[in-house]
Amino acid sequence: MKYLSFLKAILVMLPMFAVLQASAQKTVVKPTILYTDTPHTYTIGGINLTGVDNYEPYVIIGISGLSVGDVIEVPGDAITTAVKNFWNHGLFADVSIEADSIIGDKIYLGVNLRQRPRISQINYNGMKKGEREDMELKLNLRKGNQITPNMVDRATQVMKSYFEEKGYRNADIFINQRPDVTADNQVIVDINVDKKEKVKIHRIYINGVEEVPLRKIKYAMKSREKTRLNTLYNTIFRKKRFLPEQYAEDKENILSRYAELGYRDARIISDSVVPYNDKSVDIYINIEEGNKYHLRSIKWVGNSVFSTAYLDFLLRLKPGDVYNQTELDKRLFTDDDGVKNEYYNRGYVFFEILPIEVSVENDSIDLELRMSEGAQATIDRVRITGNDRLYEEVVRRELRTIPGNLFSMVALERSYREIANLGHFNPETIKPDVLPNRESGTVDINWGLESKSSDQIELSAGYGQTGIIGKLSLKLTNFSMRNLFRKDAIRRGIIPQGDGQTVTLSAQSNGKYYQAYSISFFDPWFGRKRPNSFSVSAFMSIQTDVADSYYNSAYYNNYNNYLYGYGNYNNYGYGYNNMASYYDPDKYIKMYGFSIGWGRRLKWPDDHFSLSAELNYQLYSLKDWQYFLISNGNCNNINLSVTLARNSIDNPLYPRQGSEFSFQTSVTPPYSLFDGKDYASLANNPKSPSYKAELRDKHKWIEYYKFKFRSKTYTSLTSGKHNLVLMTRADFGILGSFDKNKKSPFETFYMGGDGMSGSYSYNYATDMVALRGYENGSLTPYGYEGYAYARIGLELRYPFMLQPSTTIYGLAFVEGGNAWNDASKFNFFDLKRSAGVGIRVFLQMIGLLGLDWAYGFDDVFGSTQYSGSHFHFILGQEF
Repeated sequence: MKYLSFLKAILVMLPMFAVLQASAQKTVVKPTILYTDTPHTYTIGGINLTGVDNYEPYVIIGISGLSVGDVIEVPGDAITTAVKNFWNHGLFADVSIEADSIIGDKIYLGVNLRQRPRISQINYNGMKKGEREDMELKLNLRKGNQITPNMVDRATQVMKSYFEEKGYRNADIFINQRPDVTADNQVIVDINVDKKEKVKIHRIYINGVEEVPLRKIKYAMKSREKTRLNTLYNTIFRKKRFLPEQYAEDKENILSRYAELGYRDARIISDSVVPYNDKSVDIYINIEEGNKYHLRSIKWVGNSVFSTAYLDFLLRLKPGDVYNQTELDKRLFTDDDGVKNEYYNRGYVFFEILPIEVSVENDSIDLELRMSEGAQATIDRVRITGNDRLYEEVVRRELRTIPGNLFSMVALERSYREIANLGHFNPETIKPDVLPNRESGTVDINWGLESKSSDQIELSAGYGQTGIIGKLSLKLTNFSMRNLFRKDAIRRGIIPQGDGQTVTLSAQSNGKYYQAYSISFFDPWFGRKRPNSFSVSAFMSIQTDVADSYYNSAYYNNYNNYLYGYGNYNNYGYGYNNMASYYDPDKYIKMYGFSIGWGRRLKWPDDHFSLSAELNYQLYSLKDWQYFLISNGNCNNINLSVTLARNSIDNPLYPRQGSEFSFQTSVTPPYSLFDGKDYASLANNPKSPSYKAELRDKHKWIEYYKFKFRSKTYTSLTSGKHNLVLMTRADFGILGSFDKNKKSPFETFYMGGDGMSGSYSYNYATDMVALRGYENGSLTPYGYEGYAYARIGLELRYPFMLQPSTTIYGLAFVEGGNAWNDASKFNFFDLKRSAGVGIRVFLQMIGLLGLDWAYGFDDVFGSTQYSGSHFHFILGQEF
């Protein structure tokens, strides 16, 4: 009991001892810390933070590296390091750490910070709209963010580099901050740019060039001197201004050119860019050429799939040739018909080859090509991403990269072309990602696609003698007939989509005088199992004439005008300009047509070929129509058209390589061979009272045979995305008859101009053939209809914009063509010549727009009236 009483007494007294001990500890408020004093060890008892409002205190204290309970020396490195940490973070304009108090061996710290101001407004001065938008993305300065010296320095350097790349090497950048008087601790940032003039290249001095012509070395550079005379190509596509990035590439190009010429040891010893004046610089490059090397021997090591002789054939280099490193790399690694691709086409994805110079003596090199062929790889998985327009089966049926097949570069490239030619994806961003797996001996292929709409709507208007002619056309390129009545199908609004079928609706009218309507449907995979196409279309048009009183009135007023000087006053019922008031529905030409077609892809001669057939019927109904050979009656045209085509272009909007060829034969039944009529004596006397009746009988059933050949080739002249492309063209057409006395007045060729103006003219059921530099139809006027034509041309194209929704390219062309009213006069060497320039704009919802200026050099029928300078506007149709 005594022990328990003693223990209770001690427990009661312990708090009293603690209070007495605490009161006995020394307390110093706002102590003075002298860094010359001997350091003392303290435990941090607390940290008080001031000057920061927008952050949690524990976050800011964490930046310092200090925390309650740490043992530090005062004075010592811990406080100094904490201050540095705050400064290095960049968010604070003032930092101080003080000792608020010291109680015994504990120190209580006060951290006093002043935040850097925040941005309330940013002003960009001295920049264009596009440059300002670029800066907003690159600088990462945002309203509401704090601004630090590092951010200002970085922004200055980014802007300096940006404008240097654009040729403004002397641009001055000023970033100023001024207090915003409407807000506390906020600043307005003014970004001022004085771009000055672009810095150009005055002279390029290349020293040390002895064995190689200097012009070859300078020609390897894309940069050019300010006063240097160049060809038109260099003037347009080579840069006069000095660009650091371009200059670095030019130095690599110089060494590559030396490597091509056999100088493998060539090197640039030194180079410098020296200001010539405020607007230009001089470039000095010192070169050491070294020896010119030749191949002494070539040895293949490790080949078993292909023979050495065949590999030598693929390499196209032989002993004694100049050692061209650039050509060697191309033939081994990059060319489509090179060694690597030949292995890849056989499935050897793990193939590797290493060129080794085993011996270099004087100017000779022994080359050993060591290869590891590996095993053939099969395709394991094929994934498609980014497709949100088509059913996946529609995309997959175009692929040549099929799981289980051997991998092939040819199949990969062909798959790319087929997907691009679908028209539903941006061809510039189609990226097949090939993922080899050595362990399994397989390859995965991921097709990354970017969907784009390819539907088009065309709304246009023109002016004719009878008033304004308007056209509305709607082309749906992703239609799905099977989903027409399915509620759960893919739709865009009310339009069923997903199967890649095409539906086109078109209407053209100016009211009473002219109306035309058409509808068509095309399915590239009819039945969805094989690439057999099916098409069906129908059209109708009605064109009426003016009353006889129009011509009488016009003649009378013209007569009065001649005699008495009376004019056509405000179009009050006088003259040809008032044709619209003389509408006569009893004079017309009506045309009706229907066609059904079928086609399939061929595997021979290669799988770029296709064969299609179309059965067509047209009815021409005429009543008192004075503008045509036949003025009254019905004419019927039943014909079968067969087309053999080959298409290997890589891009439907801006082809860079490949070709398009087609040969079409159209034929009607040869009525004259079995109907027993003597066409030589039928309708051969215009003065005969039965002449018009005989004409109706003669052409009631139209007969002809027709051949058309069209070709285009595309060749890239430069590399890269924005490359120069040469397009060549050669076309011809012939319209013949089974009986020379029964020549068809329909299906002739209408040649000249933009090739778009025949829908509302005196020509009916004709083929429109453009020839820029000449008036529309001027080579085939009334009475000289075209029964044969020929056209050839060259066109140089350069793209300005290649985007999913917009494609823009410029062009320059020369072409020649002619038409003849008798197929026997066909002559490829009797052509009308022209040349010009133009621009094409492809807009996603509208289609192709174009404007050309062309000059025709030759007379037409002995007159210069129809040639010379002409502008041509193109809508929805390409030359």
